[in-house]
Amino acid sequence: MILGAGGESSAVNSIDPRPILVVTGLVQEARIAAGPGLTVICSSSDPMQLRMLLEVFDPATVRGVVSFGVAGGLDPRLKSGDVVLATEVMAGARRWDAATDLSEELLGGADFERQRIVRGGLVGVEQVVGERAAKAALHSETGAAAVDMESHIAAAYAFDAGLPFAALRVISDPANRALPKLVATAVKPNGGIDLRKVLRGVARNPASIRSLVSTGIDFNRALRSLRGCRGFMLDGILGSGGFVAADL
Repeated sequence: MILGAGGESSAVNSIDPRPILVVTGLVQEARIAAGPGLTVICSSSDPMQLRMLLEVFDPATVRGVVSFGVAGGLDPRLKSGDVVLATEVMAGARRWDAATDLSEELLGGADFERQRIVRGGLVGVEQVVGERAAKAALHSETGAAAVDMESHIAAAYAFDAGLPFAALRVISDPANRALPKLVATAVKPNGGIDLRKVLRGVARNPASIRSLVSTGIDFNRALRSLRGCRGFMLDGILGSGGFVAADL
């Protein structure tokens, strides 16, 4: 799914009027991100679909690429709702550095009294990493702050196209909480959540209700934080000043 570009950015960005390409995994993230100065792609949490969408997307129509959405926590110090501004993205043996200028632009209008923002690495994967032991192992191996399924693909696309790249991700499921397998399999092709599938899973396993409720609370907290990020991200892209973020 691709949401349209916001041409209004041309009025305030005299250097380069082209929009920023924002890559998301879920339709909720795409709806939050959509707005002036931005073109949004939603992968529906499907890495193959994201690669297909980017393969036909003309990089000459944008001035940078941003990975935007929720992520799984790897660093145990991070809580749901915490914001990770990527310093780098890694996947296997490959690493991509985030562009400092674009990262600063994203947080140009940040309100630090409301949200905790840290800098750290992201690791990209092809499948959901939900178990606590798997998160701990990935953190030990990479030192990354968080994990998601889009940032490494967006970073590779930006690198190949010669475009600056940045990633802003909000922790949804912290390192100390396991993500129920049912959640990982309930994403529909359009990026939405298949509630019927969730309900059927609960009917088969009533004991899963507690973990689903906790996951839902964390996810909603992450989306609220992401909406806050959307506000200052827009302010930054349309011309606000600099920022300071804590290092992990």
